Amino acid sequence: MKGRVAIVTGGGTGIGAAVVRALAARGVRCVINYATSRAEAEALAAEVGEGAIAVQADIVDDAQCRALAAAAIGAFGRIDFLVNNAGRTKFANHEDLEALEAEDFVDLYRLNTVAAFQMIRACAPAMRAQDASAVVNVASVAGVYGIGSSVAYAASKGALITLTTSLARVLAPAIRVNAVAPGYVGTGWFEKRLGDEGFARLNARIAAATPMAMAATAADIAGPILMLLDPASHVLTGECIVLDAGAHLDIGLSRRPGREPF
Repeated sequence: MKGRVAIVTGGGTGIGAAVVRALAARGVRCVINYATSRAEAEALAAEVGEGAIAVQADIVDDAQCRALAAAAIGAFGRIDFLVNNAGRTKFANHEDLEALEAEDFVDLYRLNTVAAFQMIRACAPAMRAQDASAVVNVASVAGVYGIGSSVAYAASKGALITLTTSLARVLAPAIRVNAVAPGYVGTGWFEKRLGDEGFARLNARIAAATPMAMAATAADIAGPILMLLDPASHVLTGECIVLDAGAHLDIGLSRRPGREPF
């Protein structure tokens, strides 16, 4: 992977930052996209080296997606990898059908789904020119199982998984397209809101509830993303890999008291 070039959207923090660190450790030159986290993205670029640069772009805007791709080509002359990591949610209980408006669905869909499409479209011409190009879309278990922070979020991530399948078909054999679907990931987002003690309690509760007895970190998610990008994984395309430490193995069992799970 050394010498190849990756764009990571939402790359300044969380899973995106962990992916940048993992890629840079393999000699990949990274374009760290950010919308508002300029200080974090620039500090990360300085930290990882390998010529990494931080580039601001609001990828909801197609013109800015194309400008981001152009910035990568201008800096490095190529694009090999794209990680569509940027996303957001709105919290709303699934049972509360009045908690969401139509615009909530549209707002999340614009970033979580349409922006990923726009980034792939913007990067595709340059990626087709390389010999081992790959895209990884960061979806969510919410999009697989209809769970998570809100119905709107789950719907947008479900659409991203379908987008992955569609584009894997049409971009083959030049570009592989896969997705990951993380479950709980203990990022700074939780730590800031819960404090050290609350964050520790949450991680302990999550670990106790997963077959692998762990609360995943951003670095744990970066590993499988790196695997999917690696040219050695050239047999893989159109897949969505669930990354939840086995938590999905128990989904639904707690709602069937007294019944066999199969």
